[in-house]
Amino acid sequence: MRAGEHLLNVWQRFDGLPMDNLVKAWNYERAGLKKQRSVDQMREHREAYGLGGNCFDLALWLLAEFREAGIEAYPVGSELSTAEAHAAVVAIDGQGRRFLCDLGDQWIQPILVDTQDASFSDAPQTGFFPGADVQLSAEPDGLTIIYQRPGGKLSVQKYSLAPVSEEAFWQAAEYSQHQLGTTPLIEVRVPYAGEVAHWEFNDWQSELSTSKGLVQEEAAASFDAWVERIQGRSGYAREIIKEALSFYKSMD
Repeated sequence: MRAGEHLLNVWQRFDGLPMDNLVKAWNYERAGLKKQRSVDQMREHREAYGLGGNCFDLALWLLAEFREAGIEAYPVGSELSTAEAHAAVVAIDGQGRRFLCDLGDQWIQPILVDTQDASFSDAPQTGFFPGADVQLSAEPDGLTIIYQRPGGKLSVQKYSLAPVSEEAFWQAAEYSQHQLGTTPLIEVRVPYAGEVAHWEFNDWQSELSTSKGLVQEEAAASFDAWVERIQGRSGYAREIIKEALSFYKSMD
């Protein structure tokens, strides 16, 4: 179910890079009519400020990295051009096998999605998603993934594996960059007690998802304390975190 070294070498360039809406809010006033950043801009912003982006940013960026490495890849998504949109990438290895690569949901690594392949298993898999085992099953139009968390908690997500045209994907990305929402969000994979955990700040609360369960963090004592906590987890430049949080605070 695991990808080979060629795919992983590209994927691992994004280790520790967050998915969030803070960058979207920070960039909104700076951008012109078009809000979706180019891949070159994203690279520059990571170099200068440590920034990641939302699921479309990360998918477009990952696509570019795969293709520059000579790996065939294409965008996939669900509910595109709606507020509920989600974006990911399917990459194809040297044997023609397809792997789902989802930085937006902060997967630990790509996972095989060709259900007819000899290496595919529909048993629960460990080490692909922070704080959960994942179980894949084929659907006529894609894939269903069951997330099995500690304490017996289950959640289900459906993925379409059909390629989305480049034009439609960029249009959906542009739409997404205009949907700022009303609450700040940032998610990132972090090392924790010998594993990869999922840290999330959402609507002025933060928590860690681990293989042993959910760890709720105490609320930060002040606005500046939130800035410091987010900076410590994300590596983002403080001034950008502060500006983005101020934007969402103004919506309270």
